[in-house]
Amino acid sequence: MTTQDEINRRRTFAIIAHPDAGKTTLTEKLLLFGGAIQSAGAVKSNKIKKSTTSDFMEIEKQRGISVSTSVMAFDYKNYKVNILDTPGHEDFAEDTYRTLSAVDSVIMVIDCVKGVEPQTRKLLEVCRMRNTPVIVFINKLDREGQNPFDLLDEIEKELKIKVCPLTWPIGIGKSFKGVYDLYNKSLNLFQGESKTKVEDTIEIKDLHSGEIEKHIGQDFSEQLRADVELLDGVYDKLDKEKYLKGQISPVFFGSAVNNFGIKELLDCFVEVAPSPKERETDKGIVKPEDPKFSGFIFKIHANLDPKHRDRIAFLRICSGKFERNKYYTLVRGKKELRFSNPTAFMAQQKSIIDEAFPGDVIGLYDAGNFKIGDTLTEGAEFNFKGIPSFSPELFRYVTNLDPMKTKQLQKGLEQLTDEGVAQLFTRKVDGRKIVGTVGALQFEVIQHRLKAEYNATASFDQINLYKALWISCPDKKKLEAFIQDRAAHIGIDKEERPVFLAESAWLLQMAQEKFPDIQFHVKSEF
Repeated sequence: MTTQDEINRRRTFAIIAHPDAGKTTLTEKLLLFGGAIQSAGAVKSNKIKKSTTSDFMEIEKQRGISVSTSVMAFDYKNYKVNILDTPGHEDFAEDTYRTLSAVDSVIMVIDCVKGVEPQTRKLLEVCRMRNTPVIVFINKLDREGQNPFDLLDEIEKELKIKVCPLTWPIGIGKSFKGVYDLYNKSLNLFQGESKTKVEDTIEIKDLHSGEIEKHIGQDFSEQLRADVELLDGVYDKLDKEKYLKGQISPVFFGSAVNNFGIKELLDCFVEVAPSPKERETDKGIVKPEDPKFSGFIFKIHANLDPKHRDRIAFLRICSGKFERNKYYTLVRGKKELRFSNPTAFMAQQKSIIDEAFPGDVIGLYDAGNFKIGDTLTEGAEFNFKGIPSFSPELFRYVTNLDPMKTKQLQKGLEQLTDEGVAQLFTRKVDGRKIVGTVGALQFEVIQHRLKAEYNATASFDQINLYKALWISCPDKKKLEAFIQDRAAHIGIDKEERPVFLAESAWLLQMAQEKFPDIQFHVKSEF
């Protein structure tokens, strides 16, 4: 198979949703249908002992939520599918935003009971910024949810996207019979009391023939005919070009927990979703078919296996072919690196690979060389764009509760903040460490992981801080004068870049007015 064939068969996507919409369960069922796992785990269940494949961290199993993006790959119908399951919880949004820079398309899960939720809106905004194609999966049809037409209206109105339903539910909740596949003109029925098996798909060439009554009865048949007639009049047919430009979103209905509607989603997805796309760098566009290898680090995970203290950098390949044991250039610092055991993922399980192609996400064992946003190339000097750090929203002082474990705490803070889950600042005036995050739950996760993975105990104490903004100025003398004047409010980040620690919006405004030449940045990419 040529490199171009390998590129064409790649499908790399993220699953996004508001918490509890069923995102991780859908990931699990896609793996099941793709043959990657033999039995699906449960996110929350007292009876089922097996937890999900993608929620592998101890804190994820305890809480029943995803707190870290996990990567899974499998083959399906001659396609290579790479899934990135992202955290839905808003406290982990930054991890999700960065993950969206590493994918070519997205499946968005919406709970049919709750409809569009706040985090759904935020995530779709990020997709819109990048024109990422989106497929919508409306989940939990086995529950008493909203009318499907109302849901489609809400999605169009709230998310400002055009939709194109490709399957349509017959009944909902207790009366849920199955879905009609508008794309392939077939009927898929829910079977038996447990409603966990799908009967053989029944082909229905003509909805007006009497064939359909035999399966779902007269009332449901008449309702389905009326619904489909209305759908044909209101919604456009699927235009693949518009979908690839992010202008229209196919919609599927189903129930992930009951394995229902997943196969239709997967079959259509591999057919219409984009293969790896070109990427923007500071020196122009890089295309997947370019012969020389290039890729970028969008995530780092310390202690993926706590027993081995391994630190893995997640690399998205953008062009050329990655080969094991070949030297590549880390553009920042112009360092030559060779990787003897690059890995492919199934969440926490890893297997060593010899080669990988554009669209693939691989793991590189890292001895501390990488930072999020780093570019790796076959000698070319450019950097991929669009992987910034954002100014945190919440801040806490770090207090070491065990002076005997100072080194462990320092190492833990360095490595965990390298992952991008939080940022570490040091106050110039007294050297105190400040951790900044986008959500309160992050402090709990860091505290838990410091204890479990580094045997270090720390408390996170209140600090009166409104914003931490990176500062720059073309005139170095003016920047130095500002740093001297505001010494009590200056910190440095891990890259030794100066940061203005504003205690209030008023203080920030005063600094901006008094020093008009100083630029204040909410993103580290400036």
